[in-house]
Amino acid sequence: MSSPKVLFGFHAVGVRVKTAPQSIVEIYVDPSRKDARMRQFVQRAGEAGLRIVEADGMRLARLAGNAGHQGVVARVNPLAQARSLDDLLDGVEGPPLLLVLDGVTDPHNLGACLRVADGAGVHAVIAPKDHAAGINATVAKVASGAAETVPYFMVTNLSRTMGELKERNIWCIGLADDAPKTLYQTDLKGPAALVMGAEGTGMRQLTRKTCDALASIPMLGAVESLNVSVASGICLYEAVRQRTSA
Repeated sequence: MSSPKVLFGFHAVGVRVKTAPQSIVEIYVDPSRKDARMRQFVQRAGEAGLRIVEADGMRLARLAGNAGHQGVVARVNPLAQARSLDDLLDGVEGPPLLLVLDGVTDPHNLGACLRVADGAGVHAVIAPKDHAAGINATVAKVASGAAETVPYFMVTNLSRTMGELKERNIWCIGLADDAPKTLYQTDLKGPAALVMGAEGTGMRQLTRKTCDALASIPMLGAVESLNVSVASGICLYEAVRQRTSA
């Protein structure tokens, strides 16, 4: 079994308490926090039969790796996930909805993308192994539990993986400012993988060429682009809107 990893923050730890309490080794809490939120959290953890250890702020910061722990840190065993993207897709009912992140290296951006992906019911998030952020405690905190619920696959060759998605009739749609059509003119009701590039540089050239189509988000103000997590949210929920309407 893999070594326990660390989660911190009310959302990240709270989702694990709710969805997989058996995977939690122990929870550390700051006894100086006596507010209602902490009391409710400790009560839920206690009702789940979890081991709770009191620890001061300095110890919590060492465990979490930073001071943004909110007074809650947990050591947890990794959850079992689909062994491969193929295994996951074989089990999807209805048209798959995927998010592909090409070159997103900031853990805060990745965490926010996972959070919106969970909200939109995305089946998996895909990223390259090189030049991309992996799941760590910061990502898990920003994701507010979504790092536990959304499968995240880091692949060796992103363009090859996109080619394999296309063989499954999953349409790869890249977001680009110079696209001939807007997001709202693009059919997202069928199997789709929305491909987002890194902020500033956008998609790599090979990733762009591998896409079946390009779409843009209309920008009506002075700014030229949006944060990648904001753009992901707009695109994914447009797909949700179209699918719900259909």
